[in-house]
Amino acid sequence: MAWIVLVVSGVLESVWAVALGRSQGFSRLAPSVIFAVALVASMVGLGYALRSIPIGTGYAVWVGIGAVGTALAGMLFLGESASVLRILSLLLVVAGVIGLKLFH
Repeated sequence: MAWIVLVVSGVLESVWAVALGRSQGFSRLAPSVIFAVALVASMVGLGYALRSIPIGTGYAVWVGIGAVGTALAGMLFLGESASVLRILSLLLVVAGVIGLKLFH
């Protein structure tokens, strides 16, 4: 269960990161609210998961999921570059996250 919560929390990290960018310095209400709700939910989930997953592994997985998710959202929805090297770099992050899970 802790791993499922950790993955969901990592996805929520991507949500709050994208919402933060879309809030334009907290001047837009809806993205600002989404940011706050997703941030709190992500942190609560991370805290829950870290009760049974080692901090180094849990935090690295959480950050990795958030970083990859945010980069993919940027490429797919926000017009950011989707070069082969960027995608390969994201695949390396995913491989690292999988490795942390497998060798936990």
